[in-house]
Amino acid sequence: MALSFEEQTRIDLAATFRIIAHLGMHEAVANHFSAAISADGKQFLLNPKWVHFSRLRASDLLLLDADDTEAAHRPDVDATAWSIHGQVHQRLPDARVVLHLHPVYTTAVACLAQPKILPVDQNTARYFNRIAVDELYGGMADTSAEGARLANLLQDKRRLLMGNHGIIVVAPTVGEAFDDIWTLERACQILVTAWSTGQPLKVLADEVAEKTARDWEKISDFSQRHFEEMKHLMIQADPSLVD
Repeated sequence: MALSFEEQTRIDLAATFRIIAHLGMHEAVANHFSAAISADGKQFLLNPKWVHFSRLRASDLLLLDADDTEAAHRPDVDATAWSIHGQVHQRLPDARVVLHLHPVYTTAVACLAQPKILPVDQNTARYFNRIAVDELYGGMADTSAEGARLANLLQDKRRLLMGNHGIIVVAPTVGEAFDDIWTLERACQILVTAWSTGQPLKVLADEVAEKTARDWEKISDFSQRHFEEMKHLMIQADPSLVD
């Protein structure tokens, strides 16, 4: 029997939590992923408060409504998750999947006085002129006003580099979102490693970086396949993921 859209989304999102934990990109029992299941984007799946990514199953994911003002007071809903993901899904219906992480290398770049991902290779060039930057970190993002501010910063971008904080990635599908945040962390790892040599960087010409970024945008099927391969490994390791 074919799975419903919600059932498939639950499995895909649960797999993403497992993959991120497997890759060591998680942070304790913090950070959150969400995926819209309604046409207007307001009904969405979210991981419950303070549950480790490595043991989340499809059935564990919460089904929430961005219009439900009482959801913020549920004991299984993290305040920062509701503030950020609730506001993004409330305001950006095209942001079907929202991943928020504090991965080491991406966060390191976000902590620079001038946070910017310079195009020095194929991975970093994927983000040329394609990242919004927030430089107004003011503490935990636990209010709807702060969530709205972050959502508004995304505008026409799919990534928000959060100064002194981390990263938000939005995408049409779970697979594209996962591959994007994985490549972003790899890009920042390359950039930080290059900086650590103390040698001058050879930054790509704008036209080369732009061409490379556009070429990336043509191969969403590559992103999806990367995700499917990783998802297969996670389900193979623990079939209960799909429960």
